[in-house]
Amino acid sequence: MKKILFALMLSLVVATPAWAASKGKVNLAYVEWDCATASTNLAKAALEDMGYEVEITPVGAAAMWMAVSTGDMDGMVTAWLPVTHGDYLKKVGNKVEDLGTIVGGARLGWAVPEYVTVQSIAELNVNADKFDGKIIGIDPGAGLMKLSEEVMDAYGLDKMELVEGSGATMTAALSDAIRRDKWVVVTAWSPHWMFGKWKLRYLEDPKGVLGEAEHINTVVRAGLKADKPEVYAFLDNFRYDTPEQLQELMAWNQEGGTPLENARRFMKKYPELVASWKQ
Repeated sequence: MKKILFALMLSLVVATPAWAASKGKVNLAYVEWDCATASTNLAKAALEDMGYEVEITPVGAAAMWMAVSTGDMDGMVTAWLPVTHGDYLKKVGNKVEDLGTIVGGARLGWAVPEYVTVQSIAELNVNADKFDGKIIGIDPGAGLMKLSEEVMDAYGLDKMELVEGSGATMTAALSDAIRRDKWVVVTAWSPHWMFGKWKLRYLEDPKGVLGEAEHINTVVRAGLKADKPEVYAFLDNFRYDTPEQLQELMAWNQEGGTPLENARRFMKKYPELVASWKQ
C-alpha cells in the first residue's frame, strides 16, 4: 500500500505544470503591430525567466488601454505617445501609470516605394488614378488610422479612399505592388521591418497632421507597484538601448521562428541589457 501511495504522489508531482510553483501571473496586452508583438514577447520571455507565468493578449488599441485602466491587464509595452495613443491616455487618466520610454525615434506617416515620384501627401489627389484611388491602411481602431482620417479631410483627398485592414494586409499589399512595380501608398510607422526589406520613404506632410517623432512607452495599471513590486520594477527598467535593436528583433520575426523563440535569441545576444531590466 505504501508503494502505491508513493507512486500516486510521484505521478502528481510529475504531472504538476511548471507554472504551478511560479511567483504569480502577469497579464500583458498588446496590439498586433510587428513592433508591439516583438516587444511584448520579449517582456514575456524575460519575466518567465524570472519565474512568472505570463499571458499576453492581442487586442485593439482602445481595448488595450481600457483593459489596463480597469486592471484586467497589468500593463503594456506598446504605448505610442504623445500623439498616436494620446487620446486614450487622456481618457484613462490616473487609472494607469506611464513608466516612460522603451524606445525613441518612432514615427507615423504615409509611405511609398522609392520609385514613386510623388513627394507629398498634397500631390495624391491629382495622381489618384496611379494609386487606384486607395491608401492602404491598417486596423480601424488604430491611432494611425484616426490620424489618417484627419489627413484625408485636411488635404481634401476626395478622390482617394482610406482602406481598412491590418498590419499584415497592409504589408502584403505593399509587397504585391512592389513585386509588380506598381504605385502604392500605405499608412506606415517606424520602427518597422518593412523599411529594412524595401526601399521606402515617407511622403511629406506639410500641414503636420501626422505629427512629429514619437516614442513607445510602457504603461501599467494603477496599483501594480503595490501588488507586484518586482514586476513593476522590471517593467520600469524594460527598454532598448537603440531603435536598431527593436528593428533587429522584428526582422528576425519575419525571417522565421516564433516571436517568443526570437525573443529568447535576443536575450542571449544582449545579456547585459537583459540584466539591466532585472535590477
